Amino acid sequence: MGGQSSFVDAFLPAGFGRNARLERISGLLDWSRLEALLRAVRSGEVGRPPYAALAMFRALLLQQWYGLSDPGLEEALQDRVSFRRFCGFALDEASPDETTICRFRNALKEAGLGEALFAEVARQLEAGGYMVKSGTLIDASLVASAVRPPRDGSTPKGTESRSAQDPDANWTRRGPSRSLFFGYKLHLGVDQGSGLIRSRELTPAKVYESEVADRLVLGDERAVYADKAYEKHARRAALRARGIKDRIQHRRTRTQKALPHWQQVRNKLIGRVRSAVERTFAALKRSYGLTRLRYRGLAANAFHVDLIAIAYNLRRVATAT
Repeated sequence: MGGQSSFVDAFLPAGFGRNARLERISGLLDWSRLEALLRAVRSGEVGRPPYAALAMFRALLLQQWYGLSDPGLEEALQDRVSFRRFCGFALDEASPDETTICRFRNALKEAGLGEALFAEVARQLEAGGYMVKSGTLIDASLVASAVRPPRDGSTPKGTESRSAQDPDANWTRRGPSRSLFFGYKLHLGVDQGSGLIRSRELTPAKVYESEVADRLVLGDERAVYADKAYEKHARRAALRARGIKDRIQHRRTRTQKALPHWQQVRNKLIGRVRSAVERTFAALKRSYGLTRLRYRGLAANAFHVDLIAIAYNLRRVATAT
């Protein structure tokens, strides 16, 4: 999808408003495949002919890359030529306001299109040879709720309390200090080598990593790398049965004072590889604001994670090429 040309465009100097990275991203995908998925969703405009759904979706991607609020995205679409061209808005054409942007995002969420959009982008990146699939690196990280924690959460007794503003968020303990944390947990399966996100799931914070792990395994990777929180005899056996190398770290049993030397060495070797997933989480928190979620409720935040994962993968490939 290229930018729409207009009478105004004809008077602009060559190269005016170009953004090389956005142009590379535009060339990565067959956007018509995404357009087909989006066809049934209205743009969010009420009482007027709707904006093209694909243009709106591309605007949501810009929002993730540049860390914009809905009002900030509205303003940027009005005055940034590269943004308008990426979305396909001609320079003399109206662009969506913040209310329209919000309604469109909610319509995508209600239609349950996050998974399908993520899967289609991942499929095309895989077909383009950008997925290595030598291994999947599995890990999880806590993300704070958009709302303040319930007041009684400062004591262990309060760990079961919920917030009326965000009832899906809950409490857990984190780190060596076992401090209380209120929010969600983001679980990722990251492609070894490319660093692209292949699988993701958002859960309330109290859900243990091991409960989600098997859903992050795609089945076509050659190995699965994970820390000792994911160790489970049944999981190791299931990976072997599927022909996937078990690269899960060992943990000491109650009867052991220390791990055998070979397991210590194995853990260190696995740790060197799986540490790459921590860089993915760092990038998501630093560049995409995933230290704290934007919305209330699991469904809205899970869709937001889908958008971020799509944006992250596209930007990573565009930066590397």
